[in-house]
Parts: sequence; structure tokens; C-alpha cells
Amino acid sequence: MLKQLLQAFQKSSLREKSLPLLKPGMTVKVHQKIKEGAKERVQIFEGLLIRKRGNQENLASSFTVRRILEGVGVEKTFPCHTNSVVKVEIVKDSKVRRAKLYYMRNLSGKKARLKSRELEGIVSTTEETKEEVKLKPTLEQEEKIEVVGEEISQKEDKTKES
Repeated sequence: MLKQLLQAFQKSSLREKSLPLLKPGMTVKVHQKIKEGAKERVQIFEGLLIRKRGNQENLASSFTVRRILEGVGVEKTFPCHTNSVVKVEIVKDSKVRRAKLYYMRNLSGKKARLKSRELEGIVSTTEETKEEVKLKPTLEQEEKIEVVGEEISQKEDKTKES
């Protein structure tokens, strides 16, 4: 009985518009509503996603973004299902082998760089449904696509002539 009530409460508290699929190692821009007195504005916090906690469909899930501000490391933890997070943009994706990137706290300068993978669909927002982020094809793959396209057009020309 209690478990069913808890599940019903969690379903009602979940946000309707989901966040993009977030992974540690991504550089993200988090657009957050800030209320100052009677005014309300949106502040952007850009940094490296170092931790994702819980399943994104879970009410208690959150993610932590780290950035260096004036030589000082700043980490912000955002709940996934808060109304103060307006939008999350994925800037770039990096190749990492860990789920928690706490070791980045001890690194600075060139040691703190990660190998990046370029993304095709860079902007992912909470206003859209889950958007799959696709990797850009490499030069070899693009050449293969062009060659195959030329072969197909040549075959079509031969069939038209016949």
C-alpha cells in the first residue's frame, strides 16, 4: 500500500519534458532559472559533466557539472526533475572510461584535457523528447558514401538508356 502511494507521488512529481541522454565526460550548458526578488532570469552554467546519479526517470536522479572559474573549481549539482532547469545543451562529448570523473578535481592545465568526439546534433533541450545524439561520420565513411552514390547514379543512367 505504502509502496503504491510512493510510486503515485513520484509519477506526479516527474517532469513531463525529459532531459537529453547525459553521460559523464560531456561538456554541457545548463540553463537555470534564477529568481532575484520579483525578477526572474536564466543563468547559463557550462562545464564538464563529472557525475550522473540515478536513472534519469527516477525522481532522486541528479547530475554534477564542474567548471573552473577564475582559477577555482566550481561544481554544481542539478536535480534532473526540477523546474529551475530550463534547458540542457550538449556542447561536446569526450571519450572517458569511468562513470565518475572525480579524478578531474586533481588535474589542471593540459592534464585536464579529454579526447573529444564531435557531435552531429549538438543542441538537445528539455522541450524536446529524448534526442539521440549521433556521431559525425569520418572522412573514410563520407568517401564511401559518395562512391556508392556515384555507382547508384551510373546504374540508373544505364537503365534509362535501355
